[in-house]
Amino acid sequence: MPVKILFIGDIIGKPGRQALSRELDRLVDRHRVDLVIANGENAAGGFGLTTETVKELFDLGVACLTSGNHIWDKKEQVPLVLANQRIIRPANYPDGAPGRGSMIVTTPGGIKVAVLNLEGRIFMKNLECPFRTADREIEQLRQETPIIFVDFHAEATSEKTSLGWYLDGRVSAVIGTHTHVQTADERILTQGTAYMSDAGMTGSFDSVIGIGKDEAIRKFLTQLPVKFEVPKKDIRLNGVVVAIDQITGKALGIERIAVSC
Repeated sequence: MPVKILFIGDIIGKPGRQALSRELDRLVDRHRVDLVIANGENAAGGFGLTTETVKELFDLGVACLTSGNHIWDKKEQVPLVLANQRIIRPANYPDGAPGRGSMIVTTPGGIKVAVLNLEGRIFMKNLECPFRTADREIEQLRQETPIIFVDFHAEATSEKTSLGWYLDGRVSAVIGTHTHVQTADERILTQGTAYMSDAGMTGSFDSVIGIGKDEAIRKFLTQLPVKFEVPKKDIRLNGVVVAIDQITGKALGIERIAVSC
């Protein structure tokens, strides 16, 4: 039997958490999911994480939270990330950054799954090279398990696609996050790695990528600071299910998930 991983695209604020609460159990049952991973860096008010939101997501059944460029947005996140082994930040932060960039999760059936978080550099922070960081991390993770799931938090599809091909055959899946717009390019690459440029977002689609339309437009018009609000209408859950061979770590299937809540 393959291992099935459900990955939830960027959770945006309370509406995103409520969508997960309503839909997660049904999705797990329908797709016979063994493990749930979610990008949670925007789960608290649209930016960052708090102790309360982390507990809520874990209580719902999320096994591991990945992140990205908003991982340090709230002051409590440094101790939170340090204290919780189930939250990871991009592995290509410089040496000395708090937290960890990968982890091993064990499914209820006893199968080890490695989760690796990376951040892109095009239109993003000038972090260390995600390609070379991936080389180092994968070498270590493969000593534990052949099943390696990568969340690549990046802006440019060219960078995401390049990493997918670069890691093809060495990891089970490379799934993009950050743009909050789900792509329709899910596929299995030639050497057996599942790929998708962006898993999308879980939150309000009556918005500009999860934040209030009026505020976003005002910021573009004025170029002045604006306090963003998280809308509550047209809530949807985006994500992807990847089926992976337990022995080889190769992807056997990939299915895009888009649910109106």
